Amino acid sequence: MHRRIIVPSALAASLLLAIPASAADFTPGAPGIGDSYYPASGNGGYDVSHYDLRLTYQPATDLLEGTATILATTKQNLSRFNLDLGLKVSEVRVNGRVARFATSGSHELEVTPAVPLEKNRQVSIVVRYAGKPSEVKIDGWTAWARTPDGGVAAQEPDSAAWWFPSNDHPLDKATFDVSVAVPDGTQAISNGVLQSQSSRLGWTRFNWRSNKPQATYLATLAVGKFDITTDRTANGLPVLNAYSKDLGDNAGAARASIERTTEVAEWLESVFGPYPFNALGGYVPNVTSGFALETQTRPFYSPRQFANGANVSVVVHELAHQWYGDSVSVHGWKDIWVNEGFARYSQWLWSEKEGEGTAQELADYVYATRTAQDPFWTVRPGDPGPDDQFHIAVYDRGALALQALRNEIGDEDFFTILKGWPQRFAYGNARVADFVRYAEQVSGKPLAALFDTWLYEPSKPSAPTAAAVGLSAPAAAPGSGGPAGRAAAPKPVQPKSWKKIAATNSVHESGERGGH
Repeated sequence: MHRRIIVPSALAASLLLAIPASAADFTPGAPGIGDSYYPASGNGGYDVSHYDLRLTYQPATDLLEGTATILATTKQNLSRFNLDLGLKVSEVRVNGRVARFATSGSHELEVTPAVPLEKNRQVSIVVRYAGKPSEVKIDGWTAWARTPDGGVAAQEPDSAAWWFPSNDHPLDKATFDVSVAVPDGTQAISNGVLQSQSSRLGWTRFNWRSNKPQATYLATLAVGKFDITTDRTANGLPVLNAYSKDLGDNAGAARASIERTTEVAEWLESVFGPYPFNALGGYVPNVTSGFALETQTRPFYSPRQFANGANVSVVVHELAHQWYGDSVSVHGWKDIWVNEGFARYSQWLWSEKEGEGTAQELADYVYATRTAQDPFWTVRPGDPGPDDQFHIAVYDRGALALQALRNEIGDEDFFTILKGWPQRFAYGNARVADFVRYAEQVSGKPLAALFDTWLYEPSKPSAPTAAAVGLSAPAAAPGSGGPAGRAAAPKPVQPKSWKKIAATNSVHESGERGGH
């Protein structure tokens, strides 16, 4: 038998490795993930891989009861960690053992496990909670909307805290199982694929699964009475659309728009590459808001989006986000252009496809109709600030930047980038700077100055600067009055699609949060 001899120094080293870290080595996780716009959003010290939500909701009283099981991995030695939740908690368990908890701030749930958690350890967290989401106000606003027959969770940049505990920031994406029991005759709509549905003792339970990483604000829940249509794409992808039974005069226009979801998604695949998720669809609850939101696999649409008739352009916008915003998500909210600039440009490309105005014509129209004195040009899409995060400049000036890029590098490289970017950062996060570098790599051209001009300069690019990247405005007449001679300049021709696109300008303007 071979006998291993351990010398004293080796023995001492092995004993040191066996000694657990002292209490002093364990520290609380940060109460925020580090976002420059929203310091309290998210939390530090751990990374979530999966949420399992088992909920019961009573539409008549707006009472939501839930048990959330969260699977995570620690990123440091944790003595304590935070979750984001606005509802009242009755119990928390960590790795099966009862944990102490307290609340702080407007939505922080501070959890102290019975035993400190070592770094790189897999952890299960179970939270039992209940409350009326419509009565929860966080920083003076709400992401939960009551409807005549239920309630809806859909908002940006936050919505999770009103209905489940989470690490509420796009940097920590996870898969989801959402199981919701509601009274018979009522439906519960969420993300992904409906795995099963069963009824018992007057309640029906709907079990939904979203099997690709999903940001918490992109998780949605809608309870009410819906007309539901189902189908499959040519590739076998399940499609589910849901329409509130009381949409009134907007019902026809909503259906005429959203039932084209499959067609739009197939076209977007030709622009952005393969659809990244396991389901497709959309839903229209009877809410009073006017915005739409790219909730993953199943965008939310307010009825008012269809008040003036069918508008496929808003469907194009929200579906484009499935690639730009959902699969590839912002690293921080300052990077919002990598969501909104591309979703708006997809509307311009759809207009081009439909023969209602090319992207070039739309870009020229935006440049021509926004005078140098327009505050539009003071907003920097590459870092607009929290108060202007959803300003129209992030959309239209953001799309202008893409048309400038297209003209600078040519269609072949441009569309290679549009398809390659969602593959390079699939199911992850990225910054504006990451896109600039990627565009430079693909095109082989230095592009920092171009992006600086169109995304960061707080003023209108001069006519020569615009012309250098193929953008133009009608020339001013010599000696004419008005700013830059605008009074005598020929009136730009409005592309046919302009009004439809402009009608979607409120897609992310909820009016419920200051500066949102």
